[in-house]
Amino acid sequence: MQFGSGPDPTDLLTLPWSTALADWPREKLVSLPRGISRHIVRFVRIGGKVYAIKEIDRGLAEHEYDQLRRLAKLGVPVVEAVGVVAGRTTPEGDPLDAALVTEHLRFSLPYRALFSRRLDPDLEPKTLDALAELLVRLHLVGFAWKDCSLSNTLFRRDAGALAAYLVDAETGELRPGALSNGQRLQDLDIAETNLAGELLDLQMSGLLPEQVDPLETAMSVIQRYEKLWAELTAPQTMGADEWWRIEKRLRRLNRLGYDVAQIQVNEKEGEPHVLVQTQVVEAGHHRRRLFDLTGLAVQENQARRILNDLDTYRSQAVLPETEVDEDTVARHWVTDVFEPVIEAVPPALREKLEPAEIFHEVLEHRWFLSEAAGHEVSIEDAVHSYLDTVLRYRPDEKAMLDPDLMGNGMMWADEDGGGLDEEAWEAAALRYGD
Repeated sequence: MQFGSGPDPTDLLTLPWSTALADWPREKLVSLPRGISRHIVRFVRIGGKVYAIKEIDRGLAEHEYDQLRRLAKLGVPVVEAVGVVAGRTTPEGDPLDAALVTEHLRFSLPYRALFSRRLDPDLEPKTLDALAELLVRLHLVGFAWKDCSLSNTLFRRDAGALAAYLVDAETGELRPGALSNGQRLQDLDIAETNLAGELLDLQMSGLLPEQVDPLETAMSVIQRYEKLWAELTAPQTMGADEWWRIEKRLRRLNRLGYDVAQIQVNEKEGEPHVLVQTQVVEAGHHRRRLFDLTGLAVQENQARRILNDLDTYRSQAVLPETEVDEDTVARHWVTDVFEPVIEAVPPALREKLEPAEIFHEVLEHRWFLSEAAGHEVSIEDAVHSYLDTVLRYRPDEKAMLDPDLMGNGMMWADEDGGGLDEEAWEAAALRYGD
């Protein structure tokens, strides 16, 4: 066994590696939904964490482990690769495929749930935006996915939007330098074909709203990709006295969550204008800034929303003539604002959403309450109202169950690993809502 991070290897030694994954005993497994996969996948809980184990050829397992680790170092949202178990054999000496171990992404939602309108009628476009942005971010770092699909992606809430994470990288390749246009177009062709097929599958399952056309929707992801790609990479021509346009573009890129490593300026001979080529190297501008200030690791949109609240707190808490550094204000904000909100959530409701998403929704709820009341509502009153009228009625997104999502490659199981009967599904429907 080779593990780069994660649980104590002695815990992993207790798993039945000499048994084919399809035959693992139910008491070792936990019940979580999974998407369509070419390989056998099982979930296990070790030391309070849930891990996904995929049985796969050793060469592919080691390749995918390496790609996931390298992408994570580049700041791309991917599942965490924990290790590879190779050289497996049965007690009789028969060889078994290797096993890739990754950490399950907490609070992630499968795409079939997002398209089922069980959670939010606006999640379909948010899902498509998130997938397009993930593909852009992969291409910016030189990664050719070669199998872009909704099945190979997990989604987490991000301040009302969604953040997409790459789950399956076995066919992908991280290349030195930028991808060529041909390589990018090949990835887009594969993405469009896979997306259309998956959406047609949803349509056949009765999960796709009638007004959603699978082919047009698949094409819209490519259009979203091309728009964002142009915004991030297109050269800009300007006059010698128009540097304000570059500043405007840099601010726009920062609002999108991207940093600019450097700006190349090339004046063509005989041309009175300057051609400026920005080089965008990494997303996560707001997320990194918030982490530096507070130590909170959150999604990009959540960070943007929290930074706005932090700026408001600073303007209200610090007198104009007083000079207080940003780090000090941020520490006070965490103690005075963020932590009290999260600590007010009862233990029974903490699996509903991530802490950062709860805080974002409290801020949104406070705004609506203040708008209705005609005056500023305190954060304490907003928290109590949000817990009583909103959060307690939300489904648990740490591990969401939905009987309508069964079949067509989705796997559902009870806590013992077996299937849920009709009575159990009715109980789940009562708990999680329609």
